[in-house]
Amino acid sequence: MKKLKLIQLVIVACIFILSSCSNDDKQPENPKNYVIVHGAWQAPYAWQTVKANLEKEGNNVIVVELPGHGNDHTSPSEITMDTYKEKVIDAISAVDGKVILVGHSLGGMIISSVAEAIPEKIEKLIYVAAYLPVSGQTLDQLANMDPDSQLGVPTIDPVAFTIDVQQDQIVNLFIQDGTPAIQSLVVNNYRTEPLIPFINPVTLTEQNFGSVKKAYIKTLQDHVVSPYLQNKMISTTEVESVYEINTGHSPFLSQPNELSSILTKIATN
Repeated sequence: MKKLKLIQLVIVACIFILSSCSNDDKQPENPKNYVIVHGAWQAPYAWQTVKANLEKEGNNVIVVELPGHGNDHTSPSEITMDTYKEKVIDAISAVDGKVILVGHSLGGMIISSVAEAIPEKIEKLIYVAAYLPVSGQTLDQLANMDPDSQLGVPTIDPVAFTIDVQQDQIVNLFIQDGTPAIQSLVVNNYRTEPLIPFINPVTLTEQNFGSVKKAYIKTLQDHVVSPYLQNKMISTTEVESVYEINTGHSPFLSQPNELSSILTKIATN
């Protein structure tokens, strides 16, 4: 009888140890603070799977909703690059310690500007299919340097201060490699984009922006920011590491698990 009880105790102990080591409950040794800045014509909805993946690993994740996007209805006439910058700085200010600052597309301009303002709060900058400027450049200037982009000539409304892509090109531009359900999600959440930030230059210095480590994730099937322009921008800025993902412009929607793994790898290296 004593022997049977001993065996039962051993079994219970083993079950406890195995359950404690479950991957679902495993926490990273050094959890990170991620602040993610979405791109133009999109909103935080696009990053929810990546956010959940990173949080499952024990990280703290904030996806900033830019003014004039998602559920925010700030008038486009009131929105500038500085408006975006201050919104991201506010989000970072609520975080204890440094952050991994991630920017997609237009978000690359924003995170660069934020790093210039508060470099001491940024552990790393991660550009995902993002515009990576040098000082004095605007997004509009960078986009016009891309002969392989399929963005075409956007429609500008000078009265509403907005800029639009052709409606029948939304899927081709942003999510040509997504499932029909994901493509519908992007189309249904599409909103016109505030114009002014596209023509606002960013001012960057080696002392501030240049002091922050940078990584770039190239999207090899991108129809908006082509691999040609991605390579060109990387060559003009000191980028510590470059990764590739075989997707279109929105890897967080078409390949969220793979993108999450790359983000984790960059953050922990």
